[in-house]
Amino acid sequence: MTGTPTPAQIAARAEARDQVRTELRSRVGGKAELDSASPRVGPEEVTGAESIVRSLEEVGADVVFGIPGGAILPTYDPLMDSAKLRHILVRHEQGGGHAASGYAHATGRVGVTMATSGPGATNLVTPIADANMDSIPLVAITGQVASAAIGTDAFQEADIVGITMPITKHSYLVTDPAEIPRTIAEAFHIASTGRPGPVLVDIAKSAMQSRTTFSWPQELNLPGYHPVTKPHSKQIREAAKLLATARRPVLYVGGGVIRAGASELLRQLVDLSGAPVVTTLMARGAVPDSHPQHLGMPGMHGTVPAVAALQKADLVFALGARFDDRVTGKLSSFAPLATVVHADIDPAEIGKNRTADVPIVGDLREVIGDLLPELAREHEEHGRPDVEGWWRQLDEWRRTYPRGFSETADGLLSPQHVIQRLGELTGPDAIYVAGVGQHQMWAAQFIDYEHPNTWINSGGLGTMGYSIPAAMGAKVGQPDRTVWAIDGDGCFQMTNQELATCTINDIPIKVALINNSSLGMVRQWQTLFYESRYSHTDLHTGHGTMRVPDFVKLADAYGCEGIRVERASDVEAAIKRANEIDDRPVVVDFTVSRDAMVWPMVAAGVSNDDIQYARGISPAWERED
Repeated sequence: MTGTPTPAQIAARAEARDQVRTELRSRVGGKAELDSASPRVGPEEVTGAESIVRSLEEVGADVVFGIPGGAILPTYDPLMDSAKLRHILVRHEQGGGHAASGYAHATGRVGVTMATSGPGATNLVTPIADANMDSIPLVAITGQVASAAIGTDAFQEADIVGITMPITKHSYLVTDPAEIPRTIAEAFHIASTGRPGPVLVDIAKSAMQSRTTFSWPQELNLPGYHPVTKPHSKQIREAAKLLATARRPVLYVGGGVIRAGASELLRQLVDLSGAPVVTTLMARGAVPDSHPQHLGMPGMHGTVPAVAALQKADLVFALGARFDDRVTGKLSSFAPLATVVHADIDPAEIGKNRTADVPIVGDLREVIGDLLPELAREHEEHGRPDVEGWWRQLDEWRRTYPRGFSETADGLLSPQHVIQRLGELTGPDAIYVAGVGQHQMWAAQFIDYEHPNTWINSGGLGTMGYSIPAAMGAKVGQPDRTVWAIDGDGCFQMTNQELATCTINDIPIKVALINNSSLGMVRQWQTLFYESRYSHTDLHTGHGTMRVPDFVKLADAYGCEGIRVERASDVEAAIKRANEIDDRPVVVDFTVSRDAMVWPMVAAGVSNDDIQYARGISPAWERED
């Protein structure tokens, strides 16, 4: 914790805030000026398909993940001639969508995926829904049957605009080739501004084949789209007063901080406020795990200190978080003593689950930038709040309930040990990508994240099969970074065909396969809530004599390096070997115990007060002040 900033520090922060505001002004509201990657001097005669390619070049896209098909085929012909766009041929449209998402998450840029009509388009529904839940900027371009055939149940026709309308920021159907440049420009603008998210552009084949005049719009006029970035000064002042006077404050940080690029400003706020901070599953890395005020992740599988702090707080200061059920537990009993400040770029999130006493709508870089000098002034005028008693209690919880795990009873590898050593040997500058399940929770718990955008996972939708293609996209976006996909044997079997894409396209990701031969998280719930009746969760992938498939052989078939680890003494050597290989993908099959469970845990639908530190061990913190 630090002292009150000097006048020079306050002035420097104000200058930084003004720079952020100037940057944001150019993309606020319904009218936006466009910066073209290669500005056009005049109109040009092209086909609609050529217009799509030119438009992608103009918005600065550099990679497209996709698969051709009949309806999108006209666009694939000029795409072959583009010197600016790299196309990566994936093996499944879902893989293309998740790869674009991983690329966007790792780079902060808009990810692009492309598919044909009908089943090609519907295979993108899951990655679109995933991007929507996790606020990932994504543009999905799909081919559609010829405009004259729309609505006739033509071959491979599907109303993808109607299907995706509830899970996108916006969806377009383009039948006029003249509309293509403006539509692509709008799609990228909408996807990347305000609360980021996916935009679908469905283009009729007839529009691709027709001749048109390509003319890049110099500005966009979107009268129905007005994201508010500048927070209200009155709300900022009120929030600063509450934070300056709270005795038991908690900064509750969600993924919106990372999406806004506000991690450095957040670090300043943490230092200035002296308050403890918790980072959700989507916000891991927004504050370094090594920071002394960081209590870890809250929620169903969060740390006991993080969960307890929220339950006992007198002020919950939420930044870019949405009070989802995996954090709050039983909503009516969540943080019962707390006043709530809630800041978010999306006004629909504020008050959706928990009423905000001080609602703040705005870009979090603007919000935190405005908050810092106000909080400094409060400290200067009224002194710093007395939070020493609060920190004594928090530190006691940290000593009593540290991060840890027990060795397995069956003698097989401990998955927590494997993942912890992976993080220690690879380091905080790598990118770690998980799917969903036990391996995801262990990766969030046992790897220390020091930087934003080094932890990528399917948080809101919880999509099995996310990890491999998302890691592929992250590696394409950050080719100089080590990228580990941490996957379960169930998730891995849904999208492992994208290893072929990685091998052929020189994308050397590394895969830590946490192979417990079962659908691990489902099995854990069966153990705890279904009297250990393991109905249809055994995958036969790693235990005993049966290995279907044999993942080492499968890795070899895909042109990858395959390594199997069954003994604790071999874990370190396998990880080091994988980190040394940079000319092809690596799959390390860690045969782990199927009985290992994720702790701590708050059972679904119960109060966070009932968190279990381990099976049968429930913290009993005092509920009275």
